[in-house]
Amino acid sequence: MAVGTNSGADTGTEVPGLTGVPLLGSLFDLKSDSLGTYLRAQHQHGDLVRISAGPPGMRAELYCVFSPAGAQQVLATDAARFRKDNHFYQEVRESFGNGLLTSQDEDYLRQRRLVQPLFTRRRVDGYAEAIAAETQSVITAWGEAVDGVVDVSDEMMHLALRAVARILFGTDVEATADVVAECFPVITDYVLRRGYSPANIPRHWPTPGNRRAAAAMDELYGVCDRIIAERRRAGAGAEAGSGAGAGAGAGAIGEDLLTLLAAARSSDDGEFDASELRDQVLIFLLAGHETTATSLCFALHLLARHPEQQDRAREEISRVLGDRTPGAADLERLPYLTQVLKEAMRLYPAAPVIGRKAVATTRIGEHTIPAGADVILAPWVTHRHPAHWPDPDRFDPERFSPEAEAGRPRYAWFPFGGGPRACIGQHFSMLESVIALAMILRAYEFEAVDTEIPVGAGITLRTNGPARCRIRRSNG
Repeated sequence: MAVGTNSGADTGTEVPGLTGVPLLGSLFDLKSDSLGTYLRAQHQHGDLVRISAGPPGMRAELYCVFSPAGAQQVLATDAARFRKDNHFYQEVRESFGNGLLTSQDEDYLRQRRLVQPLFTRRRVDGYAEAIAAETQSVITAWGEAVDGVVDVSDEMMHLALRAVARILFGTDVEATADVVAECFPVITDYVLRRGYSPANIPRHWPTPGNRRAAAAMDELYGVCDRIIAERRRAGAGAEAGSGAGAGAGAGAIGEDLLTLLAAARSSDDGEFDASELRDQVLIFLLAGHETTATSLCFALHLLARHPEQQDRAREEISRVLGDRTPGAADLERLPYLTQVLKEAMRLYPAAPVIGRKAVATTRIGEHTIPAGADVILAPWVTHRHPAHWPDPDRFDPERFSPEAEAGRPRYAWFPFGGGPRACIGQHFSMLESVIALAMILRAYEFEAVDTEIPVGAGITLRTNGPARCRIRRSNG
């Protein structure tokens, strides 16, 4: 693909635009069904489409890139030309802090260097026991399900939140999970309203919405700050008592992720101060539970609608695991279950839309995106691209057999992003998802009560209705 700066030479053909209504463009379409609007844009106009939304003077021009090659260029090949400088990321940053998801430039590189050692495969594999314990609690609780029906959307959100809170906070999980469950929906809804609005009132104005969000942030920040302070005091005491050097006390005071983050340091990058630690914790809570919950919810929903694939997955689980608790080594021993999860993430990617801001005029295919443009990538659309996914709305885990995967472009499937900003928690998410799904399917059989689940694009993919399944104890 040719790439060039704004030199006036070879600017490519005009980017086709989606037809909207006079004055407001596609504003109402995006507000009512953004995912459907992006799909329609690709079907009508191809792999790079301009969508206008909003009244004159406040109009947004979105350049939507739908091809795998275009996604690779934005996220990887030309990643330096596309930054997280858009309005939506700024709202996330102001509510959830300047952690790995939202930071940029040297801030991001420093954070990544400090955090990366805590997300090695060996370190993450050590969390398998905590994931299994939280999954078993859910399985046990389902024995009391009314009429044998559970809402897998709510239940998987509860499971994923408990798991990530336990891994982050260790013995303080009880003090944090309830606060996060109560405060996160208030804050995320606030971010969404502001992030998709062309103009916002200042956050400090005492409106009811601002006050509710501020109270939720105060409560969430307060519990995080208290636990961080306790960890730092415990870490200082352990080091003083042992005479160990900086960072050596982590093993003596526990191995939860917050303890390790508090001990993370290097001669070049220093260490996280209390505010930076809180920012990382908030981002890990956000990205670490909503994304995995989405994948598990829709894997169960799809299997509940497809009994043949459900039986095949359960047979593999029974043959590989028997009655023992799964561990990290079982990821490679459960290939079909992994294919099920990947297909669920194709049809229902937890990050259905990814935004960037173009900082230089860039040629993508036959078209040019101008500097300053808002750029949209949509895994929701690319994962359904008819050139790479025949019969794209059909659930078929065989799409992710090794042979099938080898024949597709790298960015035909990118639920974890890609390039230098790829999700650092990808292995953790797959570990949690495989272990949890294996244990749940071994314990229960599923039949869909709600055969269609309306969804929408929030910070992550959101269910706009229940995802109920009828469950019964498995015989196999």
